[in-house]
Amino acid sequence: MSLPDGFRYLPGYFDRQQQAALVEAVLEAVKTVPFYRPCMPRTGQPMSVTMTNFGPLGWVTDKDRGYRYEPAHPGTGAPWPDPPELLTDLWDSVAGYPAPFEACLVNYYRDTSRMGLHIDRDEEATNAAVVSVSLGDKARFRLGGPARKGKTHSLILSSGDVVVLGGEARRCYHGVDRIYPGTSTLVPDGGRLNLTMRRVTNP
Repeated sequence: MSLPDGFRYLPGYFDRQQQAALVEAVLEAVKTVPFYRPCMPRTGQPMSVTMTNFGPLGWVTDKDRGYRYEPAHPGTGAPWPDPPELLTDLWDSVAGYPAPFEACLVNYYRDTSRMGLHIDRDEEATNAAVVSVSLGDKARFRLGGPARKGKTHSLILSSGDVVVLGGEARRCYHGVDRIYPGTSTLVPDGGRLNLTMRRVTNP
């Protein structure tokens, strides 16, 4: 299949030192906004990843209130910390949007974690690209089209890679099929961190 317009893959965007700095920023953040395991709406089924956020808003979900953005951690009530400068610089360089991102979701994937095919549609600013950074173990990323059962394309993402979903790609299904354990020593205790930046409100 041909990749949708607006999809950009930037392999090795961050070098090892920059990757380590981003991981350190996450480890510092989780002292006040620890990783938690969110639940799916309606069913209450726990997701296979744990999550936290950077920025004035954070993406959260639970059984009763579903997918949404909140200014504070659902467990501790602490505000989400400011994002590291490396992320704001990345957004300014690749997003092509006239306003800063408002939420950076941090997903922590362990060996058996997955992320089913989905479209990011909880934001008002759907014309803003979604920008994500891979840190740690490799992952198989799957990108489809605007229909859930359409053809898909797989891509192995390595630590330091950046993916941009803009334009047509912003409205396409995507997910993570599997993690390749032990393919990186970057994240303490192993696993993969995925940092996803989104503009939530219209500027």
